[in-house]
Amino acid sequence: MNFNSIAEFTVTARFLRYVTVDTQSDPASTMIPSTEKQKDLGHILVKELLAMGIDDAHLDEFGYVYATIPANTSKSNVPVICFCSHMDTAPDCSGTGVKPIVHKNYQGADIVLPDDPSEIIRLKDHADLKNQIGNDLVTASGTTLLGADNKAGVAEIMDACYQLINHPEIKHGKIRILFTPDEEIGRGVDKVDIEKLGAYAGYTMDGESAGNMENETFSADGAKLTIKGVSTHPGFAKGKMESAIKIAGEIIAALPYGLSPEGTEGMQGFVHPVAVEGHVEKATIEFIIRDFEDAKLADHADTIRGVVNQVLQKYPGSSYDLDVQPQYRNMRSVLDQHPQIVEYGMEAMRRAGLQAKMCSIRGGTDGSRLSFMGLPCPNIFAGEHAFHSRQEWVSVQDMQKAVETILYLCMIWEEKAV
Repeated sequence: MNFNSIAEFTVTARFLRYVTVDTQSDPASTMIPSTEKQKDLGHILVKELLAMGIDDAHLDEFGYVYATIPANTSKSNVPVICFCSHMDTAPDCSGTGVKPIVHKNYQGADIVLPDDPSEIIRLKDHADLKNQIGNDLVTASGTTLLGADNKAGVAEIMDACYQLINHPEIKHGKIRILFTPDEEIGRGVDKVDIEKLGAYAGYTMDGESAGNMENETFSADGAKLTIKGVSTHPGFAKGKMESAIKIAGEIIAALPYGLSPEGTEGMQGFVHPVAVEGHVEKATIEFIIRDFEDAKLADHADTIRGVVNQVLQKYPGSSYDLDVQPQYRNMRSVLDQHPQIVEYGMEAMRRAGLQAKMCSIRGGTDGSRLSFMGLPCPNIFAGEHAFHSRQEWVSVQDMQKAVETILYLCMIWEEKAV
């Protein structure tokens, strides 16, 4: 089936609307969701789903959008599948006042973003641009991120819902839709009601290049290092003061480059200090610890301890505490128990005319935790690139292929049901 012949895509128009809604999450907030403005997009999505005729679409108290597309097949044993994307954008870069720009028929030239001409999207810096010649690219204007991570995925799922409702010839089982808040700050599925979803398999639409499917993520821990120094009056500090601030600086400087994000790639893990706060008497460093192998997380924490102990040899009056907490784990251990979930995703991309490629994420998705909550959930491309930055971009044609992939997935699960 060629979906281009039966439907006009709505994904681009939806995406251009959604990115103008500020949904930035806030790691310092204790609210659920962390920012009330995330619900602004949730309300819009519910309104649009209801207008399509999806009667149970609703936004719950925690900022999650749930909806159901009923089965339209005579088969009674088609597994329920769920499509999921997150509504929030990253705290790393402003999401206020996003002005999306569509660059038609990209031909490889540098794209200068008009509101800050120093922000230039260059072919040499963005490898996937070589696959976009002739396509239409969407960027922000140069002072904000775009929000393709993950509003591209949201728009793709919404367009797929529209196509399924308006084209009953696409046979499918029961489809569940889930849009989450706070994924960017690691809380995206804290309040998901798995029993309410009632799905056998899930797919997050939150990946990069067209044709990519990700069946494994980092495993992740967070760590907080607390340094207790020795404070005295600075006028009488000689031989007495041991500044926790300076100790923290020495520790950060002593971390091995080969275990840093900027010094690693591929399947290598890292230790990354993400926040520092302190005074002379006390300082804290917050770390994220990442690796594809769970056992190596403990090794990386030991590396931090080793560095701290080495530095503190010069400061006999000072001490430290390292508190390590688990965040999420590599979803591959779950997905390997359900190989058809990944296989059907790969087949769907091939049917959409893409060269399907299995990849690993140097990061995490909602699917990481959903998989361990009872919903095996690989990650499918959404077309987003240079996420969390002012140079973020997405291809209109890639978003359309993602919609096709969703539709084919719905069909494949129905076809494979005995």
